[in-house]
Amino acid sequence: MSTERHATSPSASPEDNSMFIDILHEAPLFGHRKSRSLFGSIFYFLILASYAVLAAAAPWIFSPIQGLIPILLCSCDVLLLIVTGIFQQYLVYQVQKIRLQGYYSFSQKLKHIVRLPFAITAYGTAAMLLVMAWRPHIGILSISALLRIIMLIEAICAGSFMSAYIGYVHQYNSLDSQPDVLKSLYSPLQPSSSLEGLRYNDGGRLSDQQMALLQYQRENLHFLSEEILQLQECLSKYERSGDGSTPQVDLAHLLAARDQELRTLSAEMNQLQSELRLARSLIAERDSEVQRVRNTNNQYVEENERLRAILAEWSTRAAKLERALEVERMSNLDLQKKISALKNQSQVSPDQS
Repeated sequence: MSTERHATSPSASPEDNSMFIDILHEAPLFGHRKSRSLFGSIFYFLILASYAVLAAAAPWIFSPIQGLIPILLCSCDVLLLIVTGIFQQYLVYQVQKIRLQGYYSFSQKLKHIVRLPFAITAYGTAAMLLVMAWRPHIGILSISALLRIIMLIEAICAGSFMSAYIGYVHQYNSLDSQPDVLKSLYSPLQPSSSLEGLRYNDGGRLSDQQMALLQYQRENLHFLSEEILQLQECLSKYERSGDGSTPQVDLAHLLAARDQELRTLSAEMNQLQSELRLARSLIAERDSEVQRVRNTNNQYVEENERLRAILAEWSTRAAKLERALEVERMSNLDLQKKISALKNQSQVSPDQS
């Protein structure tokens, strides 16, 4: 496909090329990108700060009820776990919105960060449960001190990850560049880029990036469809008005340009879907090759085990033969001794006679 585009691209005239709008040069959603709100993440960060203050100042805050401090601290930790689970769903929704806007690298960075606070809180809750379970056998520190240390570690770790999330989202909001998912995209109307040969080097990562690109293209198609419908409604209103000063020619040209852009995006999406199917077929072939290699390796292993068994059997036989030879050698020595003794006796008897 790339060779066909290389062969046909020089024959197109500049006038023909100027009729098309390439997605690499003008992304419709780029001008309508919405900033992500930081209110929820900042609010959760303040909750973590309050949680850390509560852990540090618990002996003074709960001074009238010193005996209930461990129970209250565990209750606060469970409450923080529930709140973290709710905020995790909100943050995952924000990351999905960033992915749909075409910023794949940001979504990949944030996808792992947003799940860490809940994991840290869950580990902290498990540690507090262990402390309460082993309460009679702990004598290094008091139970309330251990619980407060666990709570402070939870708050510091979760707060550091939330600060990283806030920094990334702020960087995304202040970003003034096109979506990075378009870097792996080339138009069928232009020569292929150097990224074309790198599409199938890493099947999982590139397949995921292509899926993100398809989602972004769907958003573009939805946006362009709405815009075309609005332009068609405006065009029908202008045609019904019958006013000679109505700029119908410009509106029709804009409508035709948007229609051509929509066709270009449809061609890009069809091409990406075909390449995704090709990548999956290549992955299936590689899996079958790996399976064949594994089967061959298993055969070699079985043959090696059989040869080792034969070698062990011959070794046992050789050991038995060596033992039999040693016994035969010992019996020969005994016979030689007996023969020499008989000879000596036969020589002594004539001398005596």
